[in-house]
Amino acid sequence: MHNSILRSPWFCGLMIAAFFVFVIFALIPVYVPRPAFIPGFAPPPDMWPRTVSIIGAFLGLVLFILALLGRMGESEPIESDGAPRVVQISRFIGALVAFAAYVWLMPYVGFLIASMALTGAMILLTGERNYRVWILGLSLIGPILLQLIFHSALGTQFPVGILTKQFGF
Repeated sequence: MHNSILRSPWFCGLMIAAFFVFVIFALIPVYVPRPAFIPGFAPPPDMWPRTVSIIGAFLGLVLFILALLGRMGESEPIESDGAPRVVQISRFIGALVAFAAYVWLMPYVGFLIASMALTGAMILLTGERNYRVWILGLSLIGPILLQLIFHSALGTQFPVGILTKQFGF
């Protein structure tokens, strides 16, 4: 792709909208059962992830439309970590692949192991390589703590994988 296309605000808007549309339709399952202890008037478990994703897609479309109407400045976009736009696009595609792998892995290895792999992949996609012990610790301990908190405090059950069911994961 031409470098000016990659730097244009309308392209960024499309990429943001595409990411959140992917999250809405591929990552947030529509079949999430409502736990029995939640009353009928309470919002469903997928309400907040879906709400945030819809708002994100809407804001991406707003950016795209404003850029097409010429309301966005043509100044050089601020790059968050100094990485070239091609690297940022490849990280975006890597994030989509990681999320797709997460959805694919979940039935086989369950929430805990799939979340560990996703957390590690997301940290590595930021470009961070210097703090390997911290990356490993966050990737392993973060999902364990998340599952413990939700399971113990809120009684939320997470998917158990076919391959890991016998190990108690």
